[in-house]
Amino acid sequence: MARHEQDDSGTDRRGFLKLASLGSVATGAALVIGDEAEAAPVQTATDGYRETDHVKTYYAHARF
Repeated sequence: MARHEQDDSGTDRRGFLKLASLGSVATGAALVIGDEAEAAPVQTATDGYRETDHVKTYYAHARF
């Protein structure tokens, strides 16, 4: 039987998975510990659809 040489470059699958899981845990901890961001209030148009001059121009060119 042939002997297989083992690659000892320091990055095997198990080591990669350990580092990846530590990275995701650290990211989660940073999100929990970090300051909470407040979302800006969303301003919505209460008038609904408005047919402005540029909309009328588009309709004239599109022949609606």
